[in-house]
Amino acid sequence: MNVIDKIIEAVSPSAALRRESARWKLETVRSFQNSGYDESGAARNKNSMRGWLASSKTPQEDIDKNIPVLRQRSRSLFMSAPLAVSAIKTNRTNIVGEGLKLKSTIDADFLGMGLDEAAQWQRSAEREFALWAQSKFCDSTRVNNFYEIQQVACMSWLMNGDACVLLEYERPTKALPYGLRIHLIESDRVSTPNSTGSNVYLYATDPDTKNRIFNGVEVDKNNRVVAYHICSTYPNSTLYTKKEWKRVKAFGEQTGMPNVLMIYETERAEQYRGVPYLAPVIESLKQLTRYSEAEMMAAVINGFFTVFIKSEKGTSEVGFTGVIDEEDEVADGDRNYELGPGMVNMLAPGEEIDIADAKRPSSNFDAFTTSLAKYVGAALEIPVEILVKNFTSSYSASRAALLEAWQAFRMKRSWLAADFCQPVYEIFLTEAIANGRLKAPGFFLDPLVRMAYCKAQWNGPAQGMIDPGKEVDAAEKRISIGISTRQQETIEMTGGDFEANVAQLARENQLMKEAGLLSARAESRPEKKEQKVSEEEDGDSGEENEDDA
Repeated sequence: MNVIDKIIEAVSPSAALRRESARWKLETVRSFQNSGYDESGAARNKNSMRGWLASSKTPQEDIDKNIPVLRQRSRSLFMSAPLAVSAIKTNRTNIVGEGLKLKSTIDADFLGMGLDEAAQWQRSAEREFALWAQSKFCDSTRVNNFYEIQQVACMSWLMNGDACVLLEYERPTKALPYGLRIHLIESDRVSTPNSTGSNVYLYATDPDTKNRIFNGVEVDKNNRVVAYHICSTYPNSTLYTKKEWKRVKAFGEQTGMPNVLMIYETERAEQYRGVPYLAPVIESLKQLTRYSEAEMMAAVINGFFTVFIKSEKGTSEVGFTGVIDEEDEVADGDRNYELGPGMVNMLAPGEEIDIADAKRPSSNFDAFTTSLAKYVGAALEIPVEILVKNFTSSYSASRAALLEAWQAFRMKRSWLAADFCQPVYEIFLTEAIANGRLKAPGFFLDPLVRMAYCKAQWNGPAQGMIDPGKEVDAAEKRISIGISTRQQETIEMTGGDFEANVAQLARENQLMKEAGLLSARAESRPEKKEQKVSEEEDGDSGEENEDDA
């Protein structure tokens, strides 16, 4: 009880009782109001939280309305901010690299195939797919092959938030007996009809179907994507061309196969457009770019040696006017002065030069930018060592950074393979079987048979090794205890194909043997060594040791 309460109690006990009762009621109300997150993230009475007026709405209001601005700023950063370029290209190089390559892995047991028969069918499917994928005619614009399209699609997905792929058909030719064509378009063209610039209208409906259209994506009353509205050109383009929107159904009515592939990362339920990869760090990257430019300019200015001459007689009576040629001058008037290497400026009578020395460039520039790069890298799931391409830590720290980054790279690779590569392969396989170039009994009759034939892996660039010796030793141990396979380790370490390596090694050994460079004993030595190790583990290695001796 404070002093005032004591005075009130002494003068009027009943008033003190009423005052204590009111205080108890107030504390009771507060105890009911402030509970759980009311005291932390949802607090409204704390000074640090009073100005935080967050308001989250539907994914369309929170995301779609802001996508055009985010997209333009993301592109601007990619064109001007080194860290932004590094973040996007590092992802592109590690996710796709030279392209995700097909490895057919059909379910031979379900299809009733033997191992040799299944291997032969898989090689045939991969050979047919390579015929189509390596040709630029697989591209509707005839600019890139399938593997180069993957690179562009990955860049578009990261920079713009999503990448849109149209699946089109042309008449097959003798050179390319497949009509499947891929038309990759930028996400700007998928837009609500008659929309312009950065204005996003969230209440548009299709005049025929009466379905809602969100940023070019048409959904029915059950919120299922049924069509995409695609503009004939960029909606905000200033080029003289007629803008027309075409409605493309998301899936074919008879086959159920996709007509449009939309590649993006989903953040929220019922989200139909993607957010640019750099969106969470746009402000940080822009401010860092401005700071870097300012420090760079300060370094350039400090590198200039400029002389200012003050004369009471006036500039016209001095014997020389400067050391810069007229074509190199920037100033266009007598009242402007320039800075430059060895520059001489003539000052008018009464004028003086007063330059503020801010001690630039700062000696803390590198430490500050590195610290900020750590935060940016954390948001983008790229450790700072990989983001700035500077490995100065220990082997353990560098390896941990590489492993952490590759978890994100693998996840994005699986998205790209599932949303782009695998659907394209399934449509290609359907055409190859339909025109008789591949035989697959029951493919069109049973969905399980179809799925068994379509199973595949998409292998991209390997993770890379900081210490190859340690990595190879670890791979050998994983294979020996059965937690990995030679095929898997070959893919993980070099991105190659174990079966192709075995065939190539057999061919090379045969050539070296025929040339007298490899004796029969040397060729079989690895097999004897493996046999020796195996028998030693079984406890019966005496005879083998004598033979080797």
